[in-house]
Amino acid sequence: MPLSTLVTHPVTNTRKIAWISAAVGFTFFLLFITITLSITFQKRAQSHDQLAWRTQYTILSLFSEMKTLLEPLNALTPGPCQPVNSELTSRAAFANNVRAILLVRNGVAYCSSATGAFSLAVSTFTPLTDLDKDLDLTLIAGTPRVPERPALVLWLKRPGSDRSGVMTTLNIDLAPWLLLASQQQELKGMALVVGDNALASWNPQLISTAELPKKSLRTLTLPGYPLTFHLYGNTLPRRDIHTILLAGLLLAVLVSSSSFVLLTLRQRPGKEILLGIKRGEFHVEYQPLIEAATGESCGLEALMRWTHPTEGNIPPDAFISYAEAQNLIIPLTHHLFQLVARDAHQLRQMVPAGTKMGINISPNHLTSASFRDDVSNWINAMPADHFSYVFEITERTMVSERNASEIFDWIHQQGIKIAIDDFGTGHSALIYLEKFTFDYLKIDRGFVQSIGMETVTSPVLDAVLTLAKKLNLCTVAEGVETDEQASWLLKRGVTHMQGYLFGRPMTVSQLIAYFQTRQTALS
Repeated sequence: MPLSTLVTHPVTNTRKIAWISAAVGFTFFLLFITITLSITFQKRAQSHDQLAWRTQYTILSLFSEMKTLLEPLNALTPGPCQPVNSELTSRAAFANNVRAILLVRNGVAYCSSATGAFSLAVSTFTPLTDLDKDLDLTLIAGTPRVPERPALVLWLKRPGSDRSGVMTTLNIDLAPWLLLASQQQELKGMALVVGDNALASWNPQLISTAELPKKSLRTLTLPGYPLTFHLYGNTLPRRDIHTILLAGLLLAVLVSSSSFVLLTLRQRPGKEILLGIKRGEFHVEYQPLIEAATGESCGLEALMRWTHPTEGNIPPDAFISYAEAQNLIIPLTHHLFQLVARDAHQLRQMVPAGTKMGINISPNHLTSASFRDDVSNWINAMPADHFSYVFEITERTMVSERNASEIFDWIHQQGIKIAIDDFGTGHSALIYLEKFTFDYLKIDRGFVQSIGMETVTSPVLDAVLTLAKKLNLCTVAEGVETDEQASWLLKRGVTHMQGYLFGRPMTVSQLIAYFQTRQTALS
């Protein structure tokens, strides 16, 4: 059902709600994909950086180990091969990825860990290696003994020599990097580049750098070594983009639908409240008020409930706040008075005389011209001399109404007590406690829930209880759910308690059964 403004233009406003809902969904869609794509992009970028740094560290560690292994062998290059051949063979056997270790003198390899003494010009199998450099790296298509598998040549020149030093050929295995990258499906490959040659993960043979893709995700160079490492792929692959777009679309549809439902529901109460009153959709539930010292029930709080024929239970906060905003709280309170008066004639058989009946009074009704007549008519409709009455009033009433003192005096003249509801959560001011006469101070459930926890509200609760004692006010703690909370409140002088620990809000029949059970337990 539409709001009062929708009564005359239902189609137009329904379309308006639809457009608003679509706009909300579209805005959510844009925000979702923007934020999600940004977060995904950043996570992927961080992951790629970590992989690049890990790769750089691994390769540097390998070369550092090779230098540590080879540098002592430089001292052997002036001598013959036979005395040192076993040393070369031993070092090569215990080093990972080493294909062969060669001793070079005057540009000629004359001793190998694999074949022993031999003579072969270095330029014949690795022509690009610069023997005049102290350190050089070269990628070659293969070695004399393993010509079909590429290798990396590492050259260390003996200090002060002429084209003499130690050379090793290393097996280049990209499998560990491929296993690591397999966890990131957006990566397509990687390549090691030395000079104009490259070894790529997608080709077992040596290729030219001209054959590599033009753009890479990450490129890193090794400090001190003429080697470059490339990662290839997409930071945001199409799969991720499609998934994010699909998720955003589905969520946007859900948000749009929810928005349409919520906006429609929000506009229903204006007309539906009055119809609900006529149809008898409202009922009252009562929550027991317990005297803290004895644990006995001494009162009831009347709570309005609405069961809509199609929407089910409507939250009280929703329809009460809306009724206030639409100036419907007075007819709603009239109906509450009628329902309570009807129920009271059944309840008087079970509850003792003097039982407190608490009702929440809206500030709008409190200051209305009909308030006094409404209260007088309600008390006359209640069972005579059986119930005492408590009006629960929020702090907002004291702030907004200049004639609050006169209204409160009239209420007290009728024998009705006044309770400040949810004290400490609104416009709390001690001046109101001094200026007006109140009977009860109701402590909001938020403070009660903080018991046993060190929260910012804990000192506030202590201060409220101390204040109530000094002003000789009775205190009612709402939302008591555990024995620990009840014990804590009792020790600090709270006079009354209310909450699930003692009883949930109940219908008349449930309340009658509740009191029967208590009477049976006491007898």
